[in-house]
Amino acid sequence: MEEPVELVVLVDDDGTPIGSHPKATVHTTDTPLHLAFSCHVLNAAGDVLVSRRALSKKTWPGVWTNAFCGHPAPGEDMEEAVRRRARDELGLELGPLTPILPDFRYRAVDAGGIVEHEVCPVFEAVALSEPAPNPAEVEEVAWVAPAALRAAVAGAPFAFSPWLAWQLQELDRDLAPEPA
Repeated sequence: MEEPVELVVLVDDDGTPIGSHPKATVHTTDTPLHLAFSCHVLNAAGDVLVSRRALSKKTWPGVWTNAFCGHPAPGEDMEEAVRRRARDELGLELGPLTPILPDFRYRAVDAGGIVEHEVCPVFEAVALSEPAPNPAEVEEVAWVAPAALRAAVAGAPFAFSPWLAWQLQELDRDLAPEPA
């Protein structure tokens, strides 16, 4: 039996859905803008989960990133998509989702010329279980202190996904006090 084709939602510059495209062929050297999400996962101690992308991934293989990312299917509720991906990629059950960067978007080109071009709301959640990574998606995971993650990204940005670095920069701005 043939597996169903996984689709991503194509969007215009305003983030309005305008169609869909097979996920397997959407990421090229000219990737169209599409809908995605990122999720940062914490444990009860306040550590953040980072994952190292599988070496078989088409984009940014082997780099460290936030806990997980994904794409909602056409018509799929965003929260359900995030929870589905947490289970599929990391075997995780999550507590309540909190939007932390609802308007995040980016365009990045990896060393092989493949483009990520996404409207990508970012969420945060607390893990209700320990990760059990899917090896087709994740090489390894680690729980790290948030300050240690920021220091590692600042010291060796090439080892991390660009979207993680940009999300951390945006979050720093959100946490900075307003100028007097």
